[in-house]
Amino acid sequence: MSSTPDVVTSYALAPQRTVTADGVTFAYRELGPRGGVPVVFFVHLAATLDNWDPRIVNPVAAGRHVITFDNRGVGGSTGKVPGTVEEMAADAHTFLRALGHEQVDVFAFSLGGMVAQDLVVAHPELVRRLVLTGTGPRGGRTWTRSPGRRSTTSPGPR
Repeated sequence: MSSTPDVVTSYALAPQRTVTADGVTFAYRELGPRGGVPVVFFVHLAATLDNWDPRIVNPVAAGRHVITFDNRGVGGSTGKVPGTVEEMAADAHTFLRALGHEQVDVFAFSLGGMVAQDLVVAHPELVRRLVLTGTGPRGGRTWTRSPGRRSTTSPGPR
């Protein structure tokens, strides 16, 4: 009789893995039960796998397959950091296809949200659901201003 391994639902216990695609070795972690559409976490600027808070990841992994990854040139992933958000989205697509996923749900934070938006534009068939947190559209000159400040066409102080 064969036994199935226990499902890891603690981010602290999820081993770091790698997959290589298009000359880049991507570092990632997987946890939670396999099967169904995975939830892929897109991290903020300059963050690595270790920046995800287990208080966010673990509850999701209790019932869903979760994947986190380091962007190209960051943390455990090789290569040069991309110069544009579009390039980051292309890398995310390369990574997800290397893992064999045809459809994913995305939970994205900050810069990760901008990357996820470009991923959806370039590959709408890949992303089934998108949750954007602490992010905004890229390209707006005034989007980082506080809601109480009046918007102007000039990026400088008034």
